[in-house]
Amino acid sequence: MKAEEVVARLDWASIATQLDQEGYAVIPGLLGEILSEGQVRDLATPHGSASIVADLRTSFYEHLAPVANRWNDVLDVSNRYPDTLDKFLAQNRDAGQIRSQPDLTRLRAGDYQPLHQRSDGERVFPLQLVALLSEPGTDFTGGEFVMTEQRPRMQSRPMVLPLRKGDVAVIAVARRPHKGTKGWYRVNLKHAIARVRSGERVGLELLLHDAV
Repeated sequence: MKAEEVVARLDWASIATQLDQEGYAVIPGLLGEILSEGQVRDLATPHGSASIVADLRTSFYEHLAPVANRWNDVLDVSNRYPDTLDKFLAQNRDAGQIRSQPDLTRLRAGDYQPLHQRSDGERVFPLQLVALLSEPGTDFTGGEFVMTEQRPRMQSRPMVLPLRKGDVAVIAVARRPHKGTKGWYRVNLKHAIARVRSGERVGLELLLHDAV
């Protein structure tokens, strides 16, 4: 089934609520509804299908742009994101951002990915996708996907996303709004992959903006 059709049928009201409350939303088994097992394996290779990646970016952007614009509204940020990915990527090109950013992560025993953000560039979309392409407990152990959230004058809050093979998560790239007792303010987020204890963990980190 086409990515556009599957993504359109998701419960976007629930996803938006989860993003507002936690900064992430896990969509279990999404890739299995779009791709065959062979296509998932192909996506996990260094030269995996670019058309699948392009379809995912286009389909998700349409539904995430309203969330991104609402976040800017509550934070009193004047910038608005256009309604289609093509229009947004045209803005990226005008800003000198011309390199798409699907990032395949292949981690073996002892490997990990440190806390980071993918927010370089003038035109950054505040939400991105991550997907797991191998099965925890079977293909690898360890390798949990971790997010941290830092609020002013508070300790960092760690979050572990319960990803299985074929799951896709929407996560905040670097910041999201949070409503406190004195109104809305920004909280800072980073994400990482914990050390893999055995086997091989393959994942995909997919941004909706291009890089410089």
